[in-house]
Amino acid sequence: MAGSSSMGVLLPLRYGPFRLLVTGRTVSMLGNAIAPIALAFAVLDLTGSARDLGLVVGARSLTNVLFLLVGGVVADRLPRNLVMVISSVVAAATQASVAATVLTGSATVPLLMALSALNGLSSALAWPAVSALLPQTVPEAIRKQANALNRLSGNAAAIVGAPVGGLLVATIGPGWGLAADAATFAVSGLCFAVIKVPGVRDTAAPRPGVFAGLREGWSEFIAHTWLWVVVIGFMFLNAATAASMGVLGPLVADDSFGRRSWGFVLAAQTAGLILGAVIAMRLRVRRLLAFGVLAMTVEALLPAAMAVAPKVGLLVVCAFIGGLGLEQFGIAWETTMQEYIPAEKLARVYSYDMLGSVVAIPIGQVVIGPAALAFGTEPTLLIAAGVILLSVLGMLASRDVRSLQHRPAIPAIENQPN
Repeated sequence: MAGSSSMGVLLPLRYGPFRLLVTGRTVSMLGNAIAPIALAFAVLDLTGSARDLGLVVGARSLTNVLFLLVGGVVADRLPRNLVMVISSVVAAATQASVAATVLTGSATVPLLMALSALNGLSSALAWPAVSALLPQTVPEAIRKQANALNRLSGNAAAIVGAPVGGLLVATIGPGWGLAADAATFAVSGLCFAVIKVPGVRDTAAPRPGVFAGLREGWSEFIAHTWLWVVVIGFMFLNAATAASMGVLGPLVADDSFGRRSWGFVLAAQTAGLILGAVIAMRLRVRRLLAFGVLAMTVEALLPAAMAVAPKVGLLVVCAFIGGLGLEQFGIAWETTMQEYIPAEKLARVYSYDMLGSVVAIPIGQVVIGPAALAFGTEPTLLIAAGVILLSVLGMLASRDVRSLQHRPAIPAIENQPN
């Protein structure tokens, strides 16, 4: 019985396009786990300013926000794997340039902001495409398992990358971590280039223009109350989480337990994500979305612990629990979107989802540094934890979020593995 259950969980790996997608994403996630740590400490080494760090990471987030909708339209018009290849090439070039400036000592805050902005553009192209491509790589009946495996493999790479990033920064410097990220994008681009999947749109039908495509995506987005309510909630939740972790986290680490240990805190969160994916694959929850949203309450633990007791042991535990909760939501959200949104509009709806979810992140990242200087780091982190909890309560206040039913497909395999 246990063996049969395990085979069911691993069934998506029998499909070649899914294996290539997971491999490419896993490799890039390995580098991306190193890159934020390396970039954060590169800026701190350069100026020692939380404000400058917020400007650099905020520049990437800003361009990501500005071009997400375009990325969704492009991913619904062109082959999605081609969009991901183009994104990988741009990302590899920008990260290699950042690494070169750091290693040669020629980095400046404006230059790092410009390169980070280009990297954000590449991410805006890839993000809707990779999310919308996954349902094309496996039969509908095993999409939940596929979502879980995709996220699990990426998180497994991240759990290796985070401590490696901390170790690289503490020993040979942040530049080499950024160079490793550039190399991973080159490898992932090769994987995406050879993916072959059926199309999702009628090739005989005329393609709508960019603005018409955006209108179609918007109409689909606002037609689902549960969808836009959750997106609004995550607008605030993600801003608080990204700002506290990406800007104040490294600052707290430098002032207390050290850079290397910060990498292990981030790795603990990723370990929680991995176990969370394993749990989510086996859970049978009727109200899957409500369960996932409720699980996000534990995300408030880490910023609260950083404020009250920044000890490595406690932070590792809080980060691990936060990862467990985050993965319950992530898999629930991906699965719900793929169940309720038509495949030919999925990338555009994903782009509206992603835009709303990240639009406030640059604001949070830029504002939290000055806020910490004005009010103190500890009170600012407690405010961030409060915003997370209020966001979850706001989402659960919606009846549509609480009552939406999970619609699992009939467990039959529609396509032959390859």
